Amino acid sequence: MKYYLAVDIGASSGRHMVGWYEEDTVKIKEVYRFPNGVREQDGHLVWNIEQLFFHVVQGISEALREFPVLESISIDTWGVDYVLMKGEQIIAPVYAYRDHRTEPCISQVHDILPFSKLYSRTGCQFQPFNTIYQLYADKQAGRLEQATDLLMIPEYLLYRLCGGKAREYTNATTTGMVNAETGEFDREIIDALGYPQHLFPKLSKPGKILGTYQNIPCVLCATHDTASAVEGIPMEGNHPYISSGTWSLLGVKTEKPLTDQLSQQANYSNEGGVGYNRYQKNIMGMWLVNQLHDELCPEKSIMEVVTLAQESTCRLKVDASSPAFLAPSSMRKAFDEATGNQLYSAGDYFKCAYLSLAESYKIALDELEANTGCKYDHLYIVGGGAKNKFLNKLTQKVTGKRVVALPIEATALGNLKIQMEVL
Repeated sequence: MKYYLAVDIGASSGRHMVGWYEEDTVKIKEVYRFPNGVREQDGHLVWNIEQLFFHVVQGISEALREFPVLESISIDTWGVDYVLMKGEQIIAPVYAYRDHRTEPCISQVHDILPFSKLYSRTGCQFQPFNTIYQLYADKQAGRLEQATDLLMIPEYLLYRLCGGKAREYTNATTTGMVNAETGEFDREIIDALGYPQHLFPKLSKPGKILGTYQNIPCVLCATHDTASAVEGIPMEGNHPYISSGTWSLLGVKTEKPLTDQLSQQANYSNEGGVGYNRYQKNIMGMWLVNQLHDELCPEKSIMEVVTLAQESTCRLKVDASSPAFLAPSSMRKAFDEATGNQLYSAGDYFKCAYLSLAESYKIALDELEANTGCKYDHLYIVGGGAKNKFLNKLTQKVTGKRVVALPIEATALGNLKIQMEVL
């Protein structure tokens, strides 16, 4: 039997999953889990990249104790964030996407390249933390002058494992700098913003072998976790999906990017898939609930949080995609301001959050159907949020779609699927 290792790292935790084929089905087993999260340093939010790499290596060791022979390893993470290098050294710190350093840069970038032009070329939705804006902050701080390499987070971790460098297509499409027609970095955008061209070489597609770690091949999966998650959904036909975690990524597969004005107005993104385009939208997701949970009642379990929400009679909703909820000093205060201080219990806050997420899904689905010209009956939900039966029920009621909730490790499954096709 052949065994493969998927390292799936999210913004709040990571896990090592070993997978193998058994009776024509992919079986998986979690062998290691570790916490992740941003930390504050000198007034900024940053990632502890060395700690991440430590856990990657520790998890591989744990996997080898139980499965002494691994066919290959691959790593996926969230998109947008990256590591700048000068030779073999990191140009510290490694900033996290929720940091506010891009705020003054957005208008400066748009003065050079209006967003309408950026969207028509890349089809990438506007987010204040997109790589294109982060790099402008780096340029102004003089960090790009030193840089010999730019590696997205999973690319850097794989490089540390095996010494091979590559820029992987699905993750690159989260930067806001990949041309929607060519599928390569857009040289006009890079030149206009004065970014060093050597930081943006030719892109590699999932399936490339980068090198070895302890004689185990290291493979490029779809290193953007949502791209791997979509690969891991056992879907019959083509239907909208939500990859539900810290963020809710709602979208559908399309043959090619949609970069028209309606898609821009709806702030839909076009991101790389494995042989298709992912037409999708970022929605704030479980971040809202998790932050309220930490602030209001950290001693309670998520199941207890759901019960509090079910018992609440609250009917208030907020705009779940509002920038006010991206990185507030207090999520409770952010909800208070958005609702006019009309939430009176912990249950009210949670109910409001769940209602708001369900409503945001409906709005996004309505936009998706209008822009693609297709109607859909089903909505597939995977990831941690698929386990939340209350939110699934609200979503089905509000959207009118048949919700197919699959509480599976879709991202790890997609990661493993690509490895299995290579070796």
